[in-house]
Amino acid sequence: MTSDPDLRERAVAALTGPELANAVDLVVWCEGEGSDRTALVANHRGRVRLHADGRHEVLRGADPVANEDPMAFLPYERELADPSPPNERNAYPFAYRRLVSLFADPDRSPDLAVVHTPRHWFVDEGGHPGEHGSLDVIQSRAPLVVSGAGVERQGYLDEHAWLVDVGPTLAAAAGVPLADLLDAHGHGLDGAALTHLVRPGRRKVIGILWDGAHCGDLLHLAESGELPGVARLISRGTALRGGALAHFPSITLTNHTSILTGVGPGRHGVLGNVFFDRATGEQVVPNDATTWHRSGEWLRPGVRTVFEMVHDNVPARIDGSPRTASVDEAIDRGADYSTMGVIRASGSSMGSGDLDSLLPDPFASRFVGELEHLKDGTFHWGSQVDDLGLQQVLQLWDSPAAAPDLLWWANVVTDAGHHAGGPRSAIARDALRDSDSRLVAFLDHLDGLGMLDDVTIALTADHGFEGADPSCTGSWRSALDGLGVPYRDEGPGFVYLDPSRRT
Repeated sequence: MTSDPDLRERAVAALTGPELANAVDLVVWCEGEGSDRTALVANHRGRVRLHADGRHEVLRGADPVANEDPMAFLPYERELADPSPPNERNAYPFAYRRLVSLFADPDRSPDLAVVHTPRHWFVDEGGHPGEHGSLDVIQSRAPLVVSGAGVERQGYLDEHAWLVDVGPTLAAAAGVPLADLLDAHGHGLDGAALTHLVRPGRRKVIGILWDGAHCGDLLHLAESGELPGVARLISRGTALRGGALAHFPSITLTNHTSILTGVGPGRHGVLGNVFFDRATGEQVVPNDATTWHRSGEWLRPGVRTVFEMVHDNVPARIDGSPRTASVDEAIDRGADYSTMGVIRASGSSMGSGDLDSLLPDPFASRFVGELEHLKDGTFHWGSQVDDLGLQQVLQLWDSPAAAPDLLWWANVVTDAGHHAGGPRSAIARDALRDSDSRLVAFLDHLDGLGMLDDVTIALTADHGFEGADPSCTGSWRSALDGLGVPYRDEGPGFVYLDPSRRT
């Protein structure tokens, strides 16, 4: 962190001016150590200091995160009536816990994090019509559906969980004792197995992630019959209306890692899709087609993945078939089979032409409902990757005997669709429908094997989405430039005020 509090204060003042209200929802940082650690939040409306005991100490004006309700904007009709709301009507669940986690890494944590307003349109700076990353509830709310063996059929529950709970829940269902859900140093995880939803046991377990799948719309489409695969899971299990909360920032690699390690970013070290490491003086970009297969390199010492937890508790197979498998997932360390492992072994990357040429033709896919969407390059690529992912999981589940004890299957076209049009857009909903078609094919395959009743399945995502407004523009770049000092703005949003200083 910067050793110059006056410089940080100047930056906060510049970023929270009323002229940036369209762009800047919040500026956040932490101060103090140990039990005296506090989180601070400021914007053009006011400033608050958050304490570990839950107190909000308002320092100026109005509290920018006064509402921390994780069930805000439910039922879904309330979200529809107030999409992408302004700060005074928004909710920021468990702000202290999530901010302290982000700012816990002395080398990689920024000095400040700037949070876009939900409506902020910054397409000219790398943004999209649909965006995520905020501390707010809708961008932080990922779906969570659990189904099958060991799961009570409770239907829709007005509850919420955390994404850091998902990995421990899957590990416990696969046979890892609750007492062994620890990091490599023997310390407890930030998440916990959701034993009231999924009973611990020794079962075949499948975790499915639909990247960026919007929780409210996913459940709405399932209830209306437009996502029969998801509806089939819910009919055999439980769906949480409040979903599972992402850690901050509510972005891809931060929360994939949180899910699969059970700890927050300040412990696992993958703070964002892009961040700066003061110890090495290098920019780190794990969320890129050329670097996904290297993501395990950036995990902090002591972190264990769920694949490693299962390996420590499930005996190896005599026939050599994989106990654990990771399909299209960057955080794959410890998996016996992984897509990224195949890529690493090839000496190439997913962004290289030689591997891209091996992807299936999306125009011939039986899972792409609207070929018009393939004009979007990311949707086109995501459809290819997800079709290839389905091929891999079908091969891994070729027979009950050879099937892995834990399979994790990440899908990406849902993120592409939501970025391209925002939540509830035609392309976002079609991305959900396409993913559901692949899910139905896999469930039918399990049913054909006679295994559907013997498998525990969890469906989740890594974050939510909100829609941007083309009339809501602005950039905080000039405010930072006006400080007259060197800085890095990674993301953008992670501000390092003294990037030349090494820890």
